[in-house]
Parts: sequence; C-alpha cells; structure tokens
Amino acid sequence: MREPDMQKLDNLVGRLVGDLGAAVSGVLVTLGDHLGLFKAMADGTPMTSAELADKVGVKERYVREWLSAQAAADYVSYDDDTERFYLTPEQAMVFAEENSPAFFTGAFDVVQSMWLDEPKIANAFRTGSGVGWHEHSACLFRGTERFFRPGYNSHLISEWIPAIDGLKEKLEAGAIVADVGCGHGASTILLAEAYPNSTFFGFDYHLPSIERAKAAAAEAGVAGRITFEQASAKDFPPADYDLVAMFDCLHDMGDPVGAGKHVKETLADDGTWMIVEPFAHDCLKDNLNPVGRVFYGASTMICTPASLSQEVGLGLGAQAGELKLRKVAMDAGYSHFRKATETPFNMVFEVRA
Repeated sequence: MREPDMQKLDNLVGRLVGDLGAAVSGVLVTLGDHLGLFKAMADGTPMTSAELADKVGVKERYVREWLSAQAAADYVSYDDDTERFYLTPEQAMVFAEENSPAFFTGAFDVVQSMWLDEPKIANAFRTGSGVGWHEHSACLFRGTERFFRPGYNSHLISEWIPAIDGLKEKLEAGAIVADVGCGHGASTILLAEAYPNSTFFGFDYHLPSIERAKAAAAEAGVAGRITFEQASAKDFPPADYDLVAMFDCLHDMGDPVGAGKHVKETLADDGTWMIVEPFAHDCLKDNLNPVGRVFYGASTMICTPASLSQEVGLGLGAQAGELKLRKVAMDAGYSHFRKATETPFNMVFEVRA
C-alpha cells in the first residue's frame, strides 16, 4: 500500500465533507421547493418554524429540522435573538423567485433525476448501450426547463439575438422560426413574446414535453403564434425558416451532422442556424473548474447516454467546445461559423450556408 501524504488526505476529506453537505442540501432544496417553503418566505419576513408550517400547511417538527439544515447551509438566514428564519433578497432570488435571473432551484430537479436513473446509466456503462432522453425520470424534463429558463430570460432577447448579424431586425419585421429540441418551450415562448410579428414552430421528439409546451404557450398568451409538434432534429418539416435555433441540445443528438444537414435544407437562402451550447474550452485541462465539473457530470449521466442511444451515436458531450462544434457545422456543409457571444454558462454560434 502506498503511503499517503496526510496533509493532502486531510484536505481531500475536508473537501468531501463540503461536497457531502452540498449533496444533502440539494435534496432539501428540492423538498422545500416542492412543498412551497421557499416561496412562503420570499418576502423576507422573519418567521418561526411554527409560523412557516402554519403558512404552508405542513407539520412544524419537520419544518424546524428543514429550516435548521438550510440555515447551516446558508441557504436560509437565522436570527438567534428572535429565533426566526428569513430569506435575504439574494436568497429569495435564488430559491423563491421563478423569474429571477439567478433562480437556481430547478437545477436540483435535474440532479434528482441523476440519482434516480443511476442504475440505468450503470447498465449503459457495462453494455455500451445508451439511455434515451425519454427514458429518464420526469423530474429531468421539468428541471431542465426551470434551470435553463433564467439564463434565457436574462440573455436571449437582450444579448444573444442582437449578436447574430441582422437577426433582430428580421424578427421585428416578421420571420419564420423553428426552435428544434424545444423541450417545454421556454425559449420559443420568450421569442414569441418579444417578436409578435414573427411566426414560431417548436419541435421536439419527446411528446410529453410538446404537450407541456402547448400548455405553457397558452398560459403565456402566445399559443396563436406558436405551433408545437412532435418531430426530431432530422425530420422536422421544412418551411424556408429565417432562423432555426437549437438551445442546449445539439450535443445530445446521436447524429448532429445529419441534423445540421437537415437544418440546411429547411433554411431560407439567407437563413441562420443559431446554436446555443454549454460553455466549454477546447482543451480538457481548461474545463477543470466548477462549471466544467457540473457540465461533465451532467454529460456523464444525461447527455452522452442520450447521444449513444441514437443512430450514429457521436457522443459530443456537454463540453464539446468550439472546435468540435465547428467541425459538425463544416461536415454538415456550412461555410460560415462564428461565435457570436458567450456567457459563463453558454456559447452562442451563428451558422450560415
């Protein structure tokens, strides 16, 4: 047995204690979100565990323990003098306000699906088979929409669309748009709300997501300008689209080159393929950071198995990087590929024939 460096061992165990606490806290975040505990605290009013339990309609003894755990995680604040708990404005933005640009609670629904579906992924490791998106637990679909929506709220209309040459003007005048891999339709609905002169189509192969997208569009009052249909990235119907957008889904596809070729056939002569992908550098060493840690983990449990479950099974992964994505576009027959903008979590590419 090799002799360990005890200081390094202590440091590693210390980090693991923090990671274990984070994993436990994640479950409690999901619990509090589903029960409405965070939202009941959103206004910042200090409350005892009994007051919060009464407001939500649950049992105090459970709430007391939950609040104590959240305070230990610094997700909820505690006033020792009054023995009351409250959310700071920052905590409320992260845990209680769905439309906040910093809302983070949905991410833990995604993590929940990873735990639930771990046996399926373990089997895929052994057999080399994939695990399709539709084979995951339903919390993945809900969590994905809730996790990505704040970023789209913050950046899609104000930054990403203007970064694509001439796109804002086209959408304002009236364009035909396809949102491929639309999921629950968060991005499609945002675009329809911002550009009332344009017509939108949302496509996804996952029928339950399409049904949810239809309901969300009706709730948002834009159902009359969005047509949601079940279709894959390689067979959605052509319509001389001015824009075909793919938000955080190209890397999940088994045949992204084939999808790109189909997009090319459906675009108008001066149309644009807009690709939004998770932020990543081209070299592994440059992705060994907190964001890369999250994306590589999600890619192991969700994205790569999804790709490997399909034909071709290219398995780009959620940290493909610009060079691999450029190669996909070039192999699909495009001549123009440009990174239009980026955030700490996303890269936005402008692709044209």
